[in-house]
Amino acid sequence: MIRVVVVDSHAITRFGLGGLMAGQDDLELVADADSARAAFPAIRRTEPDVVTLEIALPDGDGLEVARDLLRLRPDLGIVILTSASADELLFRAADTGVSAFVTKTAPVDEVLAAIRHAAVAARSFTATGLMQALTRRAAAPAGPQLSRREHEVLDLLAEGLSVPAIARAMYLSHPTAKTYVARLYDKLGASNRSQALMAALRRGLLDPTAFSDLNATPERAAARV
Repeated sequence: MIRVVVVDSHAITRFGLGGLMAGQDDLELVADADSARAAFPAIRRTEPDVVTLEIALPDGDGLEVARDLLRLRPDLGIVILTSASADELLFRAADTGVSAFVTKTAPVDEVLAAIRHAAVAARSFTATGLMQALTRRAAAPAGPQLSRREHEVLDLLAEGLSVPAIARAMYLSHPTAKTYVARLYDKLGASNRSQALMAALRRGLLDPTAFSDLNATPERAAARV
């Protein structure tokens, strides 16, 4: 029997997955949780084989939660279940080390197959559309491809906002904002704000007029924080 914990902020999704598994001889829902905070004690208490995990949790990034879970339980199967199907999210999920990436609009058989895959091959990533996403990535222009959120973070960094201020401006938790900044630095090959802003300027990701106030350079913009 495959023991499953469902972590999702939507009661309908939790109820639906529970009903779906109730009709399967080899799947058992042992707990559910509506947030990252509630997920960890539920998982420790029930010791599941697989966790289905929403990306957009109310108190954190589901992929960061997945990373933390895998530090605690490297053998845990994790299925990312998301409303969004962007290539960037798919590749982030793969990089995190989860077992599967499935959209909430996927056919029932696909969701069940992802859970079963996670139970028997937790460290082998599967996702419908993976080959097409890899093809699109190969055909994309060279250079870092920033998501809409990462562009927002870049613009706020250029304005001189600190990480806590970025979190407030974007209505994010501090850890999530910190994750976005770290991911942005990684994509730009930077280790601090000044390097990130200079790299963004070189790649045409920022308008030089972003630093026009007070004759600010990227270095001065960084120093204002």
